[in-house]
Amino acid sequence: MKITIMGTGGVGGYFGGLLARDNPDVTFIARGEHLAAIQSKGLQVNSQNDGTFTVYNAATDDPSSLPKQDLILFTVKMFDNISAMDSIKPIVGDDTTILTLQNGVSNGYDLSDVFGSERVMIGTAMLEGRISEPGVVTQGGPGAAHFGEMYRGISERGKHLLSIFQASNWKVELQENMLDTLWKKFAYLSACASTCTASNSSMGEMRSVPETRDLILNAIAEGFEVGRAYGAPIADDAMDWAISALDNFPYSGKSSMAKDFAENRAVELEGLTGTVIKMGKRLNINTPINDMLYAVLKPWAERINQQNGA
Repeated sequence: MKITIMGTGGVGGYFGGLLARDNPDVTFIARGEHLAAIQSKGLQVNSQNDGTFTVYNAATDDPSSLPKQDLILFTVKMFDNISAMDSIKPIVGDDTTILTLQNGVSNGYDLSDVFGSERVMIGTAMLEGRISEPGVVTQGGPGAAHFGEMYRGISERGKHLLSIFQASNWKVELQENMLDTLWKKFAYLSACASTCTASNSSMGEMRSVPETRDLILNAIAEGFEVGRAYGAPIADDAMDWAISALDNFPYSGKSSMAKDFAENRAVELEGLTGTVIKMGKRLNINTPINDMLYAVLKPWAERINQQNGA
């Protein structure tokens, strides 16, 4: 099976690395020093779940050099969506499946607008992943993925991909109602990532302080309200799921957005908390907690963008 990993960061590097251990037809798309290191000495994965291993598959910054692919794992940061979608156009064929494992809720719709909804599947990744140095990705946290169609139901291609992912040792579930799962994670991640960044605290530190815990849960509830207003089939027990996810995340873990802020890398504030606010405003839904978190972080995000020439 020909597989391209479009974005070899923490998510793409980890899940793509697992796929590559037994498949020479997995190709990694990366750039800069990270690409050069992968090309010269392979991609090293340091995983809490799977130990340390290295794969020596092909890597490039030019997807157009590849043949049509069976599966494209779309794992770029949301602010790179437009350029990344343009770059994979030459390798998308009639039977190509594009699976997004990104943060946010709009990526599946963005991909569908360009490639057709019949080619797109949506998913979420629950892990603490990052590029720790060029050519090396690190996985902490649960290291799990959920995926499914953009409509209710289990498809045959979903079952086929599930078998491939499980054979590669993914911790993965195929969801019958993936939009519910996607919105739950989006509301949860937006709240946790922004609070983690604003408080400069780990997940365990945040949940241990009653006032901060309440702030996170109220921000999550706002996200659920926005999602339901847009017709997302968010289950009645969504808050129970969010509380469990918050309480079971590793104590010392931090969101990738908090790490990006701390290291002055481009950040996904607009695609997370900013999107909760914008979608809420369209339907006159108040999101005061998200508004506050966004207002605190926005000047910092703009400073980072200016430093990076964005």
